[in-house]
Amino acid sequence: MTISTPKRLGALALLAAIAVGACSTGGAANAPSGSALSGTITIDGSSTVYPITEAVSEEFQLANPGVQAPTSLSGTGGGFKKFCLGETDINDASRPIKAEDAGEGAACKTNGVEYVELQVAIDGLTVVVNPDNTFASCLTVDELKKIYGPDSPQDLMWNQVRADFPAQQVNRFMPGADSGTFDYFTEEINGEVDSSTSFATQSEDDNTLVIGVAGDVNAVGYFGYAYFVENRDKLKAVQVDGGAGCVAPTETTINDGTYSPLSRPLFIYPDIGKAKTRPELKAYVDFYLANTSTLSAEVGYIALPDDLLAAETAEWKAAVGR
Repeated sequence: MTISTPKRLGALALLAAIAVGACSTGGAANAPSGSALSGTITIDGSSTVYPITEAVSEEFQLANPGVQAPTSLSGTGGGFKKFCLGETDINDASRPIKAEDAGEGAACKTNGVEYVELQVAIDGLTVVVNPDNTFASCLTVDELKKIYGPDSPQDLMWNQVRADFPAQQVNRFMPGADSGTFDYFTEEINGEVDSSTSFATQSEDDNTLVIGVAGDVNAVGYFGYAYFVENRDKLKAVQVDGGAGCVAPTETTINDGTYSPLSRPLFIYPDIGKAKTRPELKAYVDFYLANTSTLSAEVGYIALPDDLLAAETAEWKAAVGR
């Protein structure tokens, strides 16, 4: 089975031309000319944010052929482990950094890694089932907790989730424990960050979860909205009742917060110390912020409101001393 990943083909040439113009004339991206930049920018972290960053890297490399910006997806938590050791330049994150005394922020501080949190888009974490599932069109938060909560039995049946559902086993797919999507869902649905996962098939790669749900009529899973958008012919999105009735994930409901409680911000965390001494890294983040509205929408996420994007851009400029 072939699974589509978020990508932007139709507007590639146009955006590349815009990117070159911005980089060479001091436009929105405020990047030096392509010939002036060289080096490698290392990026890791969230599989949810990955499609946006992949798009940014492709466009930035077209405008700046001397720069390589490979992107990996070891999960938000896995990415922060590397980032706070100074092994990467940017971490993609689908949740804020854990800044408690013993958390990721403390690890960054111990290793002298200074960072800034920049929101780049809005996501609606999407619960999906197989298209042949004719009964689970809407699930309440309590029903999602029955499926994914810490007390959920290994051999859960759909009629244990709701009495009029069929007596078929629920086959659960979910992100891995290093994923920010796992953390966010678990806290919002279960009321805690940690949860038993022995009952589910887990992966840091959302495409693996897509394949699992698409191939099993009794399956259920969850991941970022963009992965549903790109695979809507293979999946069915479940409406979520957060207490005010059933609401489907759409651009409108995610943006206005009525898709609750699963609407959430998406972030990048650049290393400020490195950006102050490496013009290619500073230019990359400039470019990211200048183009995230267009590219986020193209890969299936929700662009930030203009005033919020302006605030994030101002915070970045202040962090790197401009």
